[in-house]
Amino acid sequence: MESKFSHIIVFFLLATSLETLMARKESVGPEVIELLKEFQCNGKLSWPELIGEPTKLAKEIIEKENSLITNVQILLNGSPVTKDFSCNRVRLFDNILGDVVEMPVVR
Repeated sequence: MESKFSHIIVFFLLATSLETLMARKESVGPEVIELLKEFQCNGKLSWPELIGEPTKLAKEIIEKENSLITNVQILLNGSPVTKDFSCNRVRLFDNILGDVVEMPVVR
C-alpha cells in the first residue's frame, strides 16, 4: 500500500513540475514571434486602425496595404485557431455584426 502511495506522490510531483515547465515555455512565445516578424516578414504587420471597421472592408485594406498577405481569414471572435506562424496570414476576428473586434496582425 505504501508503495502505491509513494508512486502517486511521485506522479503528482512530476505532473506539477511539467506544468511549470510548459508555462515557462509558453511565456517565451510572444517574444519569439516578434523576432520572427522583425527578421522574416516584410511590409505592414499590424492594423490597429481597423478595430471597429467592417471585416470585409478591413480585408480589402489589408490586402491593399501589404501585397504579401495572401491569406486573410475572417473568424468569429473566440474561434479556435492554430498557433503556427505565417508571414502571409492575417486573422480578422469579428463580432456577430461583422465588425473587427481585435487588432489585425500578421500571425
